[in-house]
Amino acid sequence: MRTPDVETAVRLYYTKSELTNADVAELFGTGESQTIKIKKMAKTEMAKRGVKSWLPYAVNTKIAYEAWGIDIDDYERRLKKLRSLEKLLGGAQQ
Repeated sequence: MRTPDVETAVRLYYTKSELTNADVAELFGTGESQTIKIKKMAKTEMAKRGVKSWLPYAVNTKIAYEAWGIDIDDYERRLKKLRSLEKLLGGAQQ
């Protein structure tokens, strides 16, 4: 499993309460079989916690990120820093 793109991870976390196969594939850049394996990790964690999905083919975003070891607070800090550096560098080039 590769490390997800920071911007994509933050965007999905805040726009999706549940993640579908398409979302997981976008997050990790995986094909169908790998996406299903990754989703299974989240489904297992959801079962341990007694959390059910609204959609039968989706996983809870918060629990999935925890199961996958994605620290959303860290990703947010990184994205904020990246944006401030882009502004700084963008202003220096003008």
